[in-house]
Amino acid sequence: MLIIILPLIIISVIYKKINFWSNIIFILLFLSFILIPYFYYDNLYIIRKWSIIDKLSIPLIILTIWISRIIILARYKINVIKNNSNIFILCIIALNLILCLCFISSNIILFYILFEASLIPTAILIIKWGYQPERLQARLYLIIYTVLASLPILICLVLITVYSDNINFTVRDKFIYPFNNKYIWLLCVIGFLVKLPIYTTHLWLPKAHVEAPVAGSIILAAILLKLGGYGLYRITYIFPWLNKSVSSFIISLSLIGGIITSIICLRQSDLKSLIAYSSVSHIGLLIAGIITSTKWGLIGSLAIIIAHGLRSSALFILANINYDFIIRRRIYLSKGTIIFAPVISIWWFLFAITNIAAPPSINLIREIILITSITSISFLSIILLGIIRFLTAGYSIYIYTSINHANSNNYVFVYPRTINKDFTLLLLHILPIILIIIKPELII
Repeated sequence: MLIIILPLIIISVIYKKINFWSNIIFILLFLSFILIPYFYYDNLYIIRKWSIIDKLSIPLIILTIWISRIIILARYKINVIKNNSNIFILCIIALNLILCLCFISSNIILFYILFEASLIPTAILIIKWGYQPERLQARLYLIIYTVLASLPILICLVLITVYSDNINFTVRDKFIYPFNNKYIWLLCVIGFLVKLPIYTTHLWLPKAHVEAPVAGSIILAAILLKLGGYGLYRITYIFPWLNKSVSSFIISLSLIGGIITSIICLRQSDLKSLIAYSSVSHIGLLIAGIITSTKWGLIGSLAIIIAHGLRSSALFILANINYDFIIRRRIYLSKGTIIFAPVISIWWFLFAITNIAAPPSINLIREIILITSITSISFLSIILLGIIRFLTAGYSIYIYTSINHANSNNYVFVYPRTINKDFTLLLLHILPIILIIIKPELII
């Protein structure tokens, strides 16, 4: 645990003395690499009084550190123009520290405190480096939705600590009276469902994505949404039998919501909003997989957490590159990229087919596993899953063709020359997605 925490604390203390962002990027890269050997332990399960390290926490910690160095590299412009670059670095490192502590925390109450504390650096990033004045409204949506929905979690976690002698995530006490009621259990998991988010409580996500800078969008898509999945994974581990009482309702809502948000994607004109709604559609499969409480469902959910974190983050970086090109987010203004920036068009194609779950990406494995686990609960759900897959292919093709094809637009002469930083960012996303398929047991 000290291997994870100490470097982050050191960076947060000496961040003002670090003049070059490349040093911070190198430290985070080195930290992510030294954690990879933990994957090769067959029975990795280290539990202490306050911490737990297993096959679930290690991939999420590595994903957090990996994405953080991508964020710092993506927003290198802040360092160039001296736009409060030290505060930006401090926010990223503080968020890293909070999330890593959250992912290794075995204490239920400490997990809740860290779970809510992650909102503070995120809100600062949206307010300070957001694009439009509406970012204040987006911040309020983010805080109100997630904090109010987390109050039932706090009540249920307090009940767990009161009625059980153990306050760790490893406890399994089948005879805790308050949790024999399915309505109380639904309140217990609803905070994590809002954080993910599930359909009907997703309105804060497109607003936060649209108004956030590229760093905020990457954090929301790649890390913070996974925090809700991690919490749902841990809390359902304590009482897996209670999922059966609410599984039919939650799975139905997730899959129907995935269909509706996929249809919304086909009608979107804002590029970042479209990517945000596509995240809600994919998260529906994640929720359904966890609620099944089957081994394959949990394995597929972990795979979708990793795959979605990398894929969605890359799409937001491509959207930011497109925004730098034409200073617009409207899809109908982004035409003819394949003519004026063919290399960027190739990257759009790669991540579009990754979004469809085409081989050789980890997305293919997680789709097969999740579809199998969900249909094992109800075979009729294969109809909804088929519609989701069809619509996902539809809006993925829509994104690619709308941006890259058609006639040139009036902004053709303002297209800048792409720089190596953009290619490096995209390469850091596509390599893990493809290479994990070589050894999928690392996260499966």
